[in-house]
Amino acid sequence: MSFKELNLIEPLLKALSAEGYTHPTPIQEKAIPIVLQQKDLLGCAQTGTGKTAAFALPMLQLLSAQPIQKSTRRDIRALILTPTRELAIQIKESFQSYGKFTALRQAVIFGGVSQGKQVEEINKGVDVLIATPGRLLDLVSQRLVNLQHIQIFVLDEADRMLDMGFVNDVKKIISKIPVKRQTLFFSATMPSEISNLANTILSNPVRVEVSPVSSTVEKITQAIYSVEKKNKPNLLIHLLQDKSIENVLVFTKTKHGADKLVKVLERASINAEAIHGNKSQNARQRALTSFKAGTLRVLVATDIAARGIDVDELKNVINFDLPNVPETYVHRIGRTGRAGASGTAWSFCDEEDRPFLHDILKLTQQDIPLVEDHPYPMFFNKLMDASSVKRAKTKINLAAAAKKRSFKPREKPQSFHRKTL
Repeated sequence: MSFKELNLIEPLLKALSAEGYTHPTPIQEKAIPIVLQQKDLLGCAQTGTGKTAAFALPMLQLLSAQPIQKSTRRDIRALILTPTRELAIQIKESFQSYGKFTALRQAVIFGGVSQGKQVEEINKGVDVLIATPGRLLDLVSQRLVNLQHIQIFVLDEADRMLDMGFVNDVKKIISKIPVKRQTLFFSATMPSEISNLANTILSNPVRVEVSPVSSTVEKITQAIYSVEKKNKPNLLIHLLQDKSIENVLVFTKTKHGADKLVKVLERASINAEAIHGNKSQNARQRALTSFKAGTLRVLVATDIAARGIDVDELKNVINFDLPNVPETYVHRIGRTGRAGASGTAWSFCDEEDRPFLHDILKLTQQDIPLVEDHPYPMFFNKLMDASSVKRAKTKINLAAAAKKRSFKPREKPQSFHRKTL
């Protein structure tokens, strides 16, 4: 199927052609007709599926069909709410690219910077507003933003909104926009809290689901490197001695860990910068721009800051620290292997990380190769694969059941098996 077959208007087709896009992704193919019919949509799609264009293109078409207000003080007719500054900027760039041949205007607002320029841009007249929750509520409370004319509302990355504690802010914002509207709701995962939120703000939605979160892109080559915690920096430097690794996104657990790792890499003459919540917006944007341009080889990021990092042809992701939430692993490695391209995702695993690895294998239902042939190996007792996870959990459950039935301490340790219970 081509974009033309989705009945998109000529200005959008011209913009897509200029960007080199000819065929829609599965979520675009499913979502665009639904949005054009002005129906509410519940989309479940992980990163890298083309989700932004799935709502941006039909929104631009619906808004373009209405007469453009002559007044410079245009009413804001569409609102996209997103959890991070980086993702907000990325969405604005997408609207600019797809809407370049329309007369629509868009603006982005987020915290961490002065509000002056953002307010000035809004005052010039805006059709589409992309915002993070905190700054939006702040400007609404100052009566600098009017949400009374919103026709289309998009809640993007709803699960990350929950993780970051923004759900109450989201509810406050929803209470300030018209009840009669079209709502598009997107989330990579659907825990009960997110499902409940969706049920309260959507009206007879059409559900679109692409690539369940437990799946990982088939073209991504994954590997687990067994390594002691103290040797993780040495292993990273060793791997980066391979000059064929042109760019790599490295994930750490903490902001302090990201800064510390950058210093270690710089001492090894490896060009690296960190991106996390404690960095100023200018510093974060400068690092991201350098990484996208190819002048920065290594970008070290925390999970929250990494939302919105969309780099064409990013081939390598390294989990310096494994995440304690298995779905986060899928999001991380999904930064590579985008749009059908191949990619590599390596993960460092020390003794403390092993429970997290168990959870990841259980979620993905994949056997990830364990690499011990490197200068800093930590030999595991047994190969960490999906079947060993199942056996380990069975043994733990049986042991717990036996412990409940017996209150007397045993003189000798006992192994628990199905036959003995």
